[in-house]
Order: sequence, then C-alpha cells, then structure tokens
Amino acid sequence: MGSCKEKDPNQTNSLWVHGPIIVGAGPSGISVSACLKENGIPSLILERSDCIASLWQQRTYDRLKLHLPKHFCELPLFGYPENFPKYPTKHQFISYMESYATHFSISPKFNQIVESAEFDHACGFWRVKTQDCEYISRWLVVATGENAEAVVPEIQGIEGFSGKLVHTSGYRCGGEFRNQRVLVVGCGNSGMEVSLDLCRYNAIPHLVVRNSVHVLPREMFSLSTFGIAMALLKWLPLRMVDKLLLLMANFTLGNTDKLGLRRPKTGPIELKNATGKTPVLDSGALSLIKSGKIKVMEGVKEITRNGAKFMDGQEKEFDSILLATGYKSNVPSWLKGSDFFTEDGMPKTPFPNGWKGEKGLYTVGFTRRGLLGTASDAVKIARDIADQWRTIQDNKNICTPHIIVQI
Repeated sequence: MGSCKEKDPNQTNSLWVHGPIIVGAGPSGISVSACLKENGIPSLILERSDCIASLWQQRTYDRLKLHLPKHFCELPLFGYPENFPKYPTKHQFISYMESYATHFSISPKFNQIVESAEFDHACGFWRVKTQDCEYISRWLVVATGENAEAVVPEIQGIEGFSGKLVHTSGYRCGGEFRNQRVLVVGCGNSGMEVSLDLCRYNAIPHLVVRNSVHVLPREMFSLSTFGIAMALLKWLPLRMVDKLLLLMANFTLGNTDKLGLRRPKTGPIELKNATGKTPVLDSGALSLIKSGKIKVMEGVKEITRNGAKFMDGQEKEFDSILLATGYKSNVPSWLKGSDFFTEDGMPKTPFPNGWKGEKGLYTVGFTRRGLLGTASDAVKIARDIADQWRTIQDNKNICTPHIIVQI
C-alpha cells in the first residue's frame, strides 16, 4: 500500500483503493473484509483507534460475556475454538476477533480518523478524508455500527455532582467503587451487569429504572432463551412467540412489576424489531434485586452536589454515578451528502434491506440484531460487490488533479 507523504500542508494527498473502503475495524468491518477476500477482492479498512474491535478492547467492563450462545455470534467463514465455553468471556471474544483477522490476513490501517466521506458525482467515486490522507474508491462500506459513541444524557444538575461520574464505557470493575453508594443510571443489560459486579465489592448500587423493561432469563430449562425464540419463530407468529416467552419468564422469574421493573405492553421480540430496544437477559442481578442488595429507583429528577432527587420525591446521597445509558451511531458526523441514514445515524431502510444504498454505498452492523445480523449483511455485501467486480475494467483512470497512488 502506498503511503501519504506531506508535500504541501494545503494539498491533500490521495490514495486510489482498488477495492472497497471499509470504515471501522470492529466485527462488522473485518467480517466484510473476510467475505470480500474469499471472493478475491481486496479492501482497505480505516480504523480510528489502534486495534481491532476497539469497543470490546477499550470500552467494556471486565466481567462482560456474550449474552447469547457462541453459535449465534459467529462471524462468517470462521467459527469459535471448540474449547470456548457456551458464553465466551470478553477476553475470549477479543481473542476470537484477533484470530479471525489473522486467519484472513486482515490488516486495517489504524489511527485513521475519518473526517468526511462523500460521493464525488463528477467522477463517480467515493472520497474518504482522514486527518492526513484522502482515500478514493468505487465502494464505501460503513461499518462503524450502532455503538460508536457513548450516550451521555442531559440531567439537571449533573455538572455540579461532587463525586465520581463515569459512563460504563470507562468502567472496568467494581473494585474502584468498593463500599460506595453508587447510582446506576440505565437498566439495560449493561446497567444490570454493572450493578451485579458492584455487589461483588460490597458497593450498594441503586438502579434507576425510568421506563418499562423486559427482563428474561438468559436460559429456560437449560436452553438459551434466544435459541428457543428463534426455533419457535420458524413455526409460530411473532406475537404468539412473545406470549410464550413472557409466560415462561413469569414462571421462572416471577412478576417483575412487583420489583419496580414494569414490562412494556409490546412483547420483547416485537419491541426489539420495532425500536431496537433489547430485552435484559438476566445473569444474576434479579436475585440481588429481590434480596434488596440492588435497590431499584424511579427516574432521576435532578442530580445534586452529593446525590440525586427522584421523581417519587426521594432524595439520596451517592459517592459515584455510573451512566449505563448506551451508545449511538456517529455516521451523521462524517458521512456527507447522503440521505440513506436518519439523523440518529441508522439506515432509513429497515432490516433486512438496510445493507445497501446507492452509488456503491453499503452498511453493516446496523441491523439491531447483533452479530447474527452483522454476519448476514457481510455475506450479502461481499456477494453484491463481487458481481460488480467481475464486470469492471481495471484500467479506468480516476478523475482527480491530486496525486494518486494505486494500492
């Protein structure tokens, strides 16, 4: 691959990329690259961090495990080692990602922050600009996914809190919160698991449950709840499957409404498909809620200097606040001139057809269906580009006044 050498601070050097440009070296990006390579097509992955799967390596807590059995979380063409457990740990998943990249000889270009990507109608190519180069290609694959940036909610008074305030992207383990009273804002899978982890270090987590939430057992009758749902959906209507899941969940977990965890009126699978809101798969937090070790609180009205005021009128003091408020897409900040994405950075076209845009634009990792959706889209994208690849003449010259280095 050619290198960018500065000649004039006002001139942008350009690289012609023979295959697709892929933005993001997480599971989505390396999946597409592997599938393209299997079809004999090269690609260039641009990654803003210094490693693959940076979300997993740099912004996840130590106790994290895959929420689904590993066979639902495989990337295309390469499975997990047989000795991995049913639910691989964070470090095992990272090991799998690194082995995947090595197996397919995938070498992303790291520390490349994409500032803009825009289709050049004059010459019919995508121009992707980073801090020191411009990359040009017929195809652009957006693989930054749904979880590119941490979501920090606007809560009255939060800037005046005197204790420690951290998003779960900066949380590793509960050791640094030992014996503390901790307010955990957000009751998704992260909020539940962080609360569980805090209890291991004798902290007292107070879990804020502002909205309704579906809590399901991770397994029912020694079988994955997700696996049961997928099997039932082959034979039964979605809403009937939802009713069966909730019936079994109430049998195994009891009535969660009594714990302050109100269930939505819409079933868990229907809600997930419609909004992307994932049900909580309980890994032990619910028993600690029942025992009182994890306190469930209503929505936060205001953060005070030493704690918080709640919607029900209570006021409590806290040593630290953890924001388990999730992540969001960052696509609108750098993809220019395209109306394929919403203002929230998600494809406007719903699953299963949101993987392909116009003029060589593709997306992967935006299905709201986890790694299973990622694998499906990666295969589709590679197949579609391969069909085009076979008909393209390689001797076309790019229309640009800048210096072009072919790779």
